[in-house]
Amino acid sequence: MPRNRWGRLAAVVTVLVVLVVLGGGAAGWLYLRSVQNQVERVDAFDGLPESERPAQAAEAQTALNLLVVGADAPEGGVSRTDTIMLVHLPANREHAQIISVPRDTWTRIPGSPDGSRGATQAKINAAYAWGGFPLLIRTVENFTGVRIDHVLRIDLAGFGKIIDALEGVDVSVDRPFTTRGRTYPPGLHHMDSAVALDFARERKQFIDGDFSRMRHQQAIVVAVLQKASRIDVLSNPTRLDDFLRATAGAVQADRKLSVFDLAWGLRQMDSADLTMLTSPSKGTGMVGDQSVVFPDLTAAAGLYTAVRTDSMDNWLSENPQ
Repeated sequence: MPRNRWGRLAAVVTVLVVLVVLGGGAAGWLYLRSVQNQVERVDAFDGLPESERPAQAAEAQTALNLLVVGADAPEGGVSRTDTIMLVHLPANREHAQIISVPRDTWTRIPGSPDGSRGATQAKINAAYAWGGFPLLIRTVENFTGVRIDHVLRIDLAGFGKIIDALEGVDVSVDRPFTTRGRTYPPGLHHMDSAVALDFARERKQFIDGDFSRMRHQQAIVVAVLQKASRIDVLSNPTRLDDFLRATAGAVQADRKLSVFDLAWGLRQMDSADLTMLTSPSKGTGMVGDQSVVFPDLTAAAGLYTAVRTDSMDNWLSENPQ
């Protein structure tokens, strides 16, 4: 199975399962402490000029904004992020918002640290290929105006294991979907990891392509969280261990991110407290021979101002999803 375009789903599952499902109970704390030591650390913020970064709004000093990316093993020495998400955790930690930025968003990429790439208009996911985390953070901060506090990166490896640990998930299908010789009509369907991966990967069967795929990935994220809560992962040591093994080995994080501290802050949150959004766009089009997504900068400005000032509850009440 191709190893592309799976970061979003695996990343969301990793963040939310570890921080939400494992966030309560003594057993959860013991496991979280051990998992944190297994997470690979990266120097994500090295070389970022402080003078060029957004200032943190005074009213949002204790809110957190995580940049979550999914990038597969590089082919030919190049690795692009197929997933870019901004996860906003408000100061009160009562809710969380996950904003997906389409990987083909056409925007300005600053110059890479060595000066060899960037300083041009390109798809936003080129930033990681050209300059790793530091250039991607600069690009996302310039695009959103939101200061990034922490980063997480995950590949495909742990995603299927998470679903397998749950013995499959029940996924809401919005349009007829065909895979592995079977057609799934609209409705709720039980999926094993192979079918779920196919569902979240597929775009050619649907008229709106990548946007449909993003919705389906979000549907699987919800299904995973609901299943994990329903079967009470914490009460089953074997299943809990499977979760941890599926996540810890697949994750990279910046050196200052504490999974334990985040979990403590989010221990009362469940899947109903999560809102999934997509960065506003004007649709797709062509730039030369490239198919790109054109951002709706006016609509995006309101959304990202709400993130930056930790006023997402107000924004959501005025812009119901």
